[in-house]
Amino acid sequence: MTTTLFPSIVSSPFLLQPLNLTKPTSRSLSSKPFILCTSQNKPGTSSKKHSMNNSRPTSKNRGKSSYGTSRRSILKKTFNQEQVDFTAPIPDDPIVGIIGGGMSGLICALNLEKKGIKSTVFDTGIHGLGGRMGTRVIEPQHLIFDHAAQFFSVSDARFAEIVNVWREKGLVGEWLGTVGELEAGGQFVPLPSSPPRYIGVDGMRPLADSLLSETSMVNVVRPCWISKLEPFNGMWHLSENGKHCGQFNAIVIAHNGKCANRLLASSGLPLIARQMKRLELSSIWALLAAFEDPLPIPSNTATPPFEGAFVKGVDSISWMANNSRKLVRSPDNGPHCWTFFSTAAYGKRNKVPQENIPVATAEKVKAGMLAGVEQALGLPEGSLPTPIYTRVQLWGAALPTNSPRIPCIFDPRGRAGICGDWLLGSSLESAALSGMALANHIGDYFQGGGAPPEEFAVGLHHEFRQLEGRDIGQFPGLDSEMQKDDIQNYQLTA
Repeated sequence: MTTTLFPSIVSSPFLLQPLNLTKPTSRSLSSKPFILCTSQNKPGTSSKKHSMNNSRPTSKNRGKSSYGTSRRSILKKTFNQEQVDFTAPIPDDPIVGIIGGGMSGLICALNLEKKGIKSTVFDTGIHGLGGRMGTRVIEPQHLIFDHAAQFFSVSDARFAEIVNVWREKGLVGEWLGTVGELEAGGQFVPLPSSPPRYIGVDGMRPLADSLLSETSMVNVVRPCWISKLEPFNGMWHLSENGKHCGQFNAIVIAHNGKCANRLLASSGLPLIARQMKRLELSSIWALLAAFEDPLPIPSNTATPPFEGAFVKGVDSISWMANNSRKLVRSPDNGPHCWTFFSTAAYGKRNKVPQENIPVATAEKVKAGMLAGVEQALGLPEGSLPTPIYTRVQLWGAALPTNSPRIPCIFDPRGRAGICGDWLLGSSLESAALSGMALANHIGDYFQGGGAPPEEFAVGLHHEFRQLEGRDIGQFPGLDSEMQKDDIQNYQLTA
């Protein structure tokens, strides 16, 4: 695999190839009621001539294609909603709406452009694109933290092409610092340096920003929180709190968690909604902390002080990394910036709405995680230096605990798909491969004229399997038994 949300750690053990679709079974199509969504164009006219104003849904013309009016529970509403069924012809110049500007969404847009397909990426990021490829810089002290993905590895030739472009631009370098496992009490064991671990030399965020820097067919809208999907007049209409955001021939869901579930609950995509609902996600706290002086890191003559460590035996800490050593060219001058991640169990016990973290919870989490750092380093209680800067952030939909182990999901009747790292496990490479797979599949679907749809259904009934491994992901050399079995069973090659 490759990176993971948090210390991106791994790379998926799979080498993927373009989708090789099997014939549909009797389960491939929904047995639920469905709504036909056809174009109202006159014969011989193209759907692309519809203006955005006169063809979008309104309270008067929504009619039966409006969803979400049931008083049943959200779960029942999600699974019993009517399936939308698009029958309008695919125009010569289709456009795709992509909801989510993380790695998978950006790579999907990039690969759609390679096939001559326009897209618009909607992202909620205020500071930039990239999702969990987040880097935070605090001025004027110039404190720098990768506060989500910490590094990544490469195992697939197609992802290697992206990384090579980053390297040519000077955006990526190999992380040569010592990384290993830290037992509670200060016992440290370094991990092998192979496969190479890569980092963004100025943090992870610039990698995301660079992906669309030379595109001409990708539009980016941010910050924008798409709150509703509506099928109308042969197209998908997207809106943000009642504000119309455009109409599209197909849509891509490139994010997950409760927001994606809420969005899909009344969309007319029950099969996709059901698969997304099956996904189980952990919650993980991130603590960014800067110290005036270096932390007392265990070392000996054979092993230099570590720069990153997977922590074992500590309730509140699962990872710690010295971002100053990793990212700053003169790391011995100025404050020492560390990123700490909690365990999933600690995140679950202290979970709150991540958009509005109570001050009391933030202080409690900060104290608990700093105490965990002391325990991990084997320091006396209360002896850890007081940070000169701290910030806590909750990743409420951090890492998957189960996965369907497929590169993408696509509903041809609803002309909607899902991509994301969680479909293959959890890593930056997995996210990229998923975005590529969905873009290629949508391109083939469009080229085929959108019919027959059964031939293009992917992953709508795929079973999920539990993932084993660390709180922050899996990585080469420490694969679970399930992953080893999957390697033998799939044997997918590029």
